[in-house]
Amino acid sequence: MTRTRFSRIVPTVAATALALAQASCAAERPVAAIAAPDVLAPSPNATLALVAAANGVQIYQCREKTDAPGTWTWQLVAPEAELKDARGQTIGQHFAGPSWQARDGSTIVGTVQARSDAPQAGAIPWLLLSAKAQGPDGAFSRVTQVQRVHTSGGTAPASGCTRSADGTTLRVPYTADYYFWKAGALYSSY
Repeated sequence: MTRTRFSRIVPTVAATALALAQASCAAERPVAAIAAPDVLAPSPNATLALVAAANGVQIYQCREKTDAPGTWTWQLVAPEAELKDARGQTIGQHFAGPSWQARDGSTIVGTVQARSDAPQAGAIPWLLLSAKAQGPDGAFSRVTQVQRVHTSGGTAPASGCTRSADGTTLRVPYTADYYFWKAGALYSSY
């Protein structure tokens, strides 16, 4: 290799390494690696498409149980959270359905396939959901499964829901990591 060719390669490699180092340092809250129970494993042919950290609330309402009249309980109404990438940039929202919508308008709606108690006390369960696309083509349109892991908070209180509190709404803060899976795709940093 001549000195001229070598002198062109070194700056390119150095610039790439610097960009990667800056990107990893810029993360507001790094998304943790997957360490989920086997029951939450995505389909064998699934590949990771996107990872997002959620910060928001689980919304509960005090309601009478339909299967136990005269008994009230906090019932989940909907989640409400912002989805952020590893750099801390907002990339979408999570809301009733459960649904996830990217900034480009692509939306998926999930159905719970499996659940596992969170290892952290007071945290909502970890989930594996099947996903169906709705709306325009985009970042979420080919997602077929979603994992909710690394949850913190979000559980309904154990008390306070009585006949006199019927209809009362609570917003309980939570965080979670969402792993979006699709068949035959490569990882995207969004």
